[in-house]
Amino acid sequence: MLPSRASLTFSILLLACLMPSCLYAWNSSDTEIILKKMETAYAEVNDYQANMEVRTYQRGGSFETKKFLYTFKKPKWIRLDFESPHSGMIMVYPDREGKVVLRRFFTFHLAPDNFLLRVGSGQRLDQTDLGLLIRNIAHSLTDQKRGPVEATEENSDLRLHVLADDHFREGVLTRYQILIDKKQWLPVEVEESTPDGQLERTVIFRNLRTNIGVPDRFFQLDEG
Repeated sequence: MLPSRASLTFSILLLACLMPSCLYAWNSSDTEIILKKMETAYAEVNDYQANMEVRTYQRGGSFETKKFLYTFKKPKWIRLDFESPHSGMIMVYPDREGKVVLRRFFTFHLAPDNFLLRVGSGQRLDQTDLGLLIRNIAHSLTDQKRGPVEATEENSDLRLHVLADDHFREGVLTRYQILIDKKQWLPVEVEESTPDGQLERTVIFRNLRTNIGVPDRFFQLDEG
């Protein structure tokens, strides 16, 4: 006897979800659960480090890569130790006046909105922490989404796909792919594309380590 259409459809869906990744529809209750998990996980984080890689793509397909050790400590201390393209350069935020300390061969104190400190289209150094990213993801999945949300299960990761208002560029739509590590329930990769699929930027948090006990002095560069 031939299987019914419903039985055949179920079998196909089951087989698809047993593959390395499974794409499925998303609803508001899924959004609430995922956001709560990330917010709860981040609330328990006091500090973290990650080996970050930021790729910025051009129209022709070429891209520029920045690599640095990123260190964050609550409430808002940030330090970047560059590996490339400016090996040895260090940026720390904030100093006593709320500026960014930049050191390579000399030491400079620059305003956070200085164009030299931009790490993406419109994104400032003081807008790079995971707490802000999680809040931006929440907007992308709720009030600022401009299309359906889709999700792909990838082993221990969850990848979300959504078209939403750009996090840092007013009036711009961006197609986001957000990779969430389900062991830590924290985002570890964000891919940004134009609405028609032209890749613009990828931000990757490699080897994310939380609550490692970073001392305050790590963010206080010797200015002498």
